[in-house]
Amino acid sequence: MVDLNKLNQFTNINKIRLILGDQLNSNHSWYESCDANTLYVIAELKEEASYTRHHRQKLHSFFLAMAAFANSLERSGHQVLHLTLDDTSDINNAVDLLRYLAQHFPLQKIDFQQPDEYRLLVALRELKIDQVLIEEYSSEHFIVPLEELAKHIKPNKNHRMEQFYRRLRKQHDILMQDGTPLGGQWNYDASNRRKLKPADLTSIPQPLLFSNSVEEVDSRINKYNIETIGRSESPLTMPVDRSQSLDLLEYFCTEGLPRFGDFQDAMTDQSAFAWSLYHSRISFSLNTKMLGPMEVIQTAINAYSTQDNIDISQVEGFVRQILGWREFVRGIYWANMPSYAHLNHLSATRNLPDFYWTGETKMNCISQTVNQSLDHAYAHHIQRLMITGTFALLAGIDPDQVDSWYLGIYADAIEWVQLPNTRGMSQFADGGMIASKPYIASGNYVNQMSDYCRSCHYDIKDKVTSQSCPFNSMYWRFLNTHREKFSRNPRIGMAYRNWDGFDPEIQQKVLERGEIYLSELESL
Repeated sequence: MVDLNKLNQFTNINKIRLILGDQLNSNHSWYESCDANTLYVIAELKEEASYTRHHRQKLHSFFLAMAAFANSLERSGHQVLHLTLDDTSDINNAVDLLRYLAQHFPLQKIDFQQPDEYRLLVALRELKIDQVLIEEYSSEHFIVPLEELAKHIKPNKNHRMEQFYRRLRKQHDILMQDGTPLGGQWNYDASNRRKLKPADLTSIPQPLLFSNSVEEVDSRINKYNIETIGRSESPLTMPVDRSQSLDLLEYFCTEGLPRFGDFQDAMTDQSAFAWSLYHSRISFSLNTKMLGPMEVIQTAINAYSTQDNIDISQVEGFVRQILGWREFVRGIYWANMPSYAHLNHLSATRNLPDFYWTGETKMNCISQTVNQSLDHAYAHHIQRLMITGTFALLAGIDPDQVDSWYLGIYADAIEWVQLPNTRGMSQFADGGMIASKPYIASGNYVNQMSDYCRSCHYDIKDKVTSQSCPFNSMYWRFLNTHREKFSRNPRIGMAYRNWDGFDPEIQQKVLERGEIYLSELESL
């Protein structure tokens, strides 16, 4: 239980403000003034550390960031109770912690910021403590406040990001000129699909890495037997405070943004910096609120305005990810929870193969992506969507298992952003609420956007033999299996026309190969 000496150092406390691990927003209005009667509480909780198997580096990052934030509040003059697993080992969750503290302090009020996860928001809204007023506040982070999301996203309806994105561009006057999009186009996605050529590999910037000691937090993870996945990294190279986060954002704008748009979908295994490429890697900082989305957008636009080497397609591609996609998937999440977490439109039931946990597979694209994820708790959006995601979709993997893997393995994964990206965009388990078609591809896409296929055990050009790329036969099998659902979809109708042009004997061999691979998933 919490050391009473920790609690007794605080006197005259009549109000507690709870800070969750992803609410590290130093610009929140809560902190504009200091109050001797207010105690800020931030706590490591075993439930949050173990409700799924998290990557070890993810736990390291959260625990270090929470400690750094607590320290920054103390330096600003606030009273802060920072509890570690040593203090909370007998406390189940945030609600139980608040009840416990209410027994120790003569509280009149408890404040909390709106959690970004449905389960936590429900739990805190249901909390009642006799003679204690409980008040909910905005997290003051997102561009679209929680209460306004319903104006944009309706439940159980199909929505598309592009129109949402354009509305926000207009509303906030972002990359606009005289009411029209800067550069004459709303979207430069067609310019954001270049493959890295050999001559490009020497220009990939070295990633900015930090040196954060993990010894103390790692010992607590071991002490309380918290099961993790992934490979440990010591020191931890991810940003764990606002200063490091700002440094990483500035570094991206200087070194990454000038080529970000060109190569944001590219993949390679031919560079020591293949895992980072031109990506910002600020998603953990954003999702813990150490950085704000509008702050990030304006910093990127300022770089575009002042640096001659950044064109509109680079900055628009980046802004679209923050202003468009990030805000959009949050709207989908809140409009459709809790039922969204159980959707399985394609009735997928297979188990996730072991190589998602080990990286041990002969498919080079999967091996590269999974091993990178195990090494860094990070992969960029195309690796997540079109490599590990597409394979799971083609293989008919149970979306519950896919969700759990994505939620655990990536440091930036919090349910509000992970669930729509995985169950919706990646697995089409929501039946099209978030995407107009399933994001499937044969090995040709991987070959077009990467050099993974050059050193793969499997033959990218083969569809039928035991040496054929598994993506090929599984792709055609998927289309054939779900023809009734997708044949009239205009975005993939061409694929069916191509399939219908195959010789019937070839069709049969392709389908047979796909079935063989599905029966041998663990040995691929």
